[in-house]
Amino acid sequence: MEILIEDHQMLLNSATGYLAKKQSVAAFRALRDGDEPLGYDATAYRQMADLGWMGLVLPEEYGGSDFGYRAAGLIAEQMGRNLTAMPFVSTAILSATILREIGGDMLTEWGMKIAMGECVVALAIDEGAKHRPGQIKTQAVRDGDGYLLSGDKSFIADGMGADRLIVSAMLEGELTLFWLDPLEACFGTSCCDIAPQKLLDHRNYASFYIKNCRLNENTLIAKGEVAEKALAKALCAGRAVVAAEQLGMAKECAARTVEYLNTRKQFGVLIGVFQTLQHRMAHLYCEIEQTSSLVAQALNAIDENAEECEKLSRAAKAKVAKLGKLATEEAVQMHGGIGMTDELDLGLFMKRDRVLTEFLGDAACHIEWLLREQKI
Repeated sequence: MEILIEDHQMLLNSATGYLAKKQSVAAFRALRDGDEPLGYDATAYRQMADLGWMGLVLPEEYGGSDFGYRAAGLIAEQMGRNLTAMPFVSTAILSATILREIGGDMLTEWGMKIAMGECVVALAIDEGAKHRPGQIKTQAVRDGDGYLLSGDKSFIADGMGADRLIVSAMLEGELTLFWLDPLEACFGTSCCDIAPQKLLDHRNYASFYIKNCRLNENTLIAKGEVAEKALAKALCAGRAVVAAEQLGMAKECAARTVEYLNTRKQFGVLIGVFQTLQHRMAHLYCEIEQTSSLVAQALNAIDENAEECEKLSRAAKAKVAKLGKLATEEAVQMHGGIGMTDELDLGLFMKRDRVLTEFLGDAACHIEWLLREQKI
């Protein structure tokens, strides 16, 4: 079991209290059943920025705290336990990491805005049903002092209503990242369109269609090796933080199930005394502890910029995918018939878990990469 440093423990205590009070599962239900097009509470988003959560991985001179990815993982884990719907991973992790890696004027201007909760930035890299960031069909060509961009992007987390999109494309045979204002790019033209995508977890996702969209020269923020390194670091961080969120959901499902086993009676006795159920919960607990250690190791490796950080983040993402399936299915089954109802929150955890398993790559994707890396 990991022993947290004092600062991390204080952050965890703060996140646990705030999210349970302000952004609980009940708050998510209200968003799901309401008509909020963004899929999150904008006021709560700014409050999280005031708490310093949006600038955790940004340098202090750009409005952040430089507290690191392990700290971000602690926040994400509590968000998972409460099903908190916020553009945290998309903006504070993926986009902020890219800006930090690129540096320069973009970080100066937009790093501060992200840290203060003044904007939402989404990463548009996926083009198919599966996460394959290296398979890019979106193309950019030079056009005078600008570029023409064509392609399709899908499953853009927090894409609807985002202030900016970071779009991957190929330019002159090299990976290139463009910084787009979706409203400006699509306004009054037929060359692009952004539309909502509905997934199981009732969150904000978008698809982005672009055809010969004219972009200014300053929209190109990284190209070639710089773009590759920035995107690789962002995806590495994103996988580990998403794994922390899924870990939080698994822990919450397990905790709710233990509580149910200790209160539900059958044949005149608590069902928690049945050895079969005890063995199943013991197995789940062991899986949670193993996964928790791996997720923490991955996040710490990213903070240390260790050579094995990509390997660990992929391993954590693959491991937590299997844990999430086990935890949610065991929770539903041990609750019996009520586990299948919408009135019980377990179904919401299961749906979110299934989506996050696919987000930034499923278990098969990362296991295949690890096997290739080991030349197996």
